[in-house]
Amino acid sequence: MTSSNVVVNLPKEMDRKVAILVQVASQYNSRIHLVCGNKKVNAKSIMGMMTLPLNNDDEICIEAEGSDEQEAVNAIIGFLNNGCAVAG
Repeated sequence: MTSSNVVVNLPKEMDRKVAILVQVASQYNSRIHLVCGNKKVNAKSIMGMMTLPLNNDDEICIEAEGSDEQEAVNAIIGFLNNGCAVAG
């Protein structure tokens, strides 16, 4: 399992950030969860992700487990840092 903490820093004008994040996560085979406080959600579930706050300056832990876990974590870090997914 690979995990990493990241501070959310998305462009203020970004609409549909949750839907885009789910699309980024869904490109990977690994199981991916985001943890904020005591809440842990499946990053590939739009319903779960809608319950997770994604406010700038929030610290989120990304957890991934599977064949492409590091690439998945890197892509989500890239997205949460600037709104663009970074290919692993």
